[in-house]
Amino acid sequence: MSSSTPITTASDGGGAGDAPKARGGRSWRSILANYAIVWVVLALFVGLAVTTDGFLSTANIKNVLDQQSLLLVAAALATITMIAGGFDVSQGALYVIAPLFAIQIQRATGSVPIGILGGVGVGLLVGTINGLLVAVVKINSFIATLAVSTMAFGIGYVVSGASILRPSVPDAWAVLSRTTVLGLTSATWIAALVVAVSWFVLARTTFGRYVYAVGANAEAARLAGVRTLLIIGTTFALSGAAAAMAGVMNSSRSLSSTPSDDVSFVFAVIAAIVVGGTSIAGGEGTIWRTIFGAFFIALLGNGFNLHQVDPIFQRIVQGAVILAAVSIDSWSRARRT
Repeated sequence: MSSSTPITTASDGGGAGDAPKARGGRSWRSILANYAIVWVVLALFVGLAVTTDGFLSTANIKNVLDQQSLLLVAAALATITMIAGGFDVSQGALYVIAPLFAIQIQRATGSVPIGILGGVGVGLLVGTINGLLVAVVKINSFIATLAVSTMAFGIGYVVSGASILRPSVPDAWAVLSRTTVLGLTSATWIAALVVAVSWFVLARTTFGRYVYAVGANAEAARLAGVRTLLIIGTTFALSGAAAAMAGVMNSSRSLSSTPSDDVSFVFAVIAAIVVGGTSIAGGEGTIWRTIFGAFFIALLGNGFNLHQVDPIFQRIVQGAVILAAVSIDSWSRARRT
């Protein structure tokens, strides 16, 4: 990709949306505002540590890390898609159908690696189709990925015969997510690797700068020489592959895969991203914010569970949190215009 005009973004390693430096350094007000999600997560962590028995136990902390690993794998790449101006709701469907394909391929070939690659390949293919629909056909990303998601859920039932699938070699299939390394599960380490690579690509590469430019103003980026269609298409392809990987990891954890039309996973992904502070309008956001958003939701849920709060009430609170995050984003954008 080449550019006839230099592309600049607000990313400085932290990414767009971080506080600009004042003459005498960053003001306390800017630090408090731009790192609000950090202070909120720290306050929640301290509050739970003081008030909740068992919260600080090693087993509970490891459990939180392991449970959030699948979410972080998908959310890291979905963050990049959202910064580029896209909105991918097909991740929930890919999370469900990719492991169905993966297990069927494993059972047909007898190979675990081929099965895993096949499942991730399904996600990459569907993500690429999403990218073409959005970038080339010019369909709104929410509508395009919603339609694809609906079809994908149906395909899942066909592929599985509407029944639960299990790998023919469960012990080998479990290695992907259940292996323990230095006290943490392999799923946790995979999530850490995906997050680190995504963070680096977004904050330190030309591709990352172009993602911010396309999300902020796609037409201006195109006129500056950015291959906007390629950038948009790539972000959707990566998002699809990440959701598929998360789904395959989940099947490795449970040693099974079930066809369904459950949208709770994509809801959790979107919640982590928007609560972290990535703008749904595009052009602003960072991976580290999504990490804190994910752990805010995780700690909230963990605290509710330890206090035995009714799951129905939990859903009400989580929905209210998302509404608050989106409202704050809209309000802050209105103030800048």
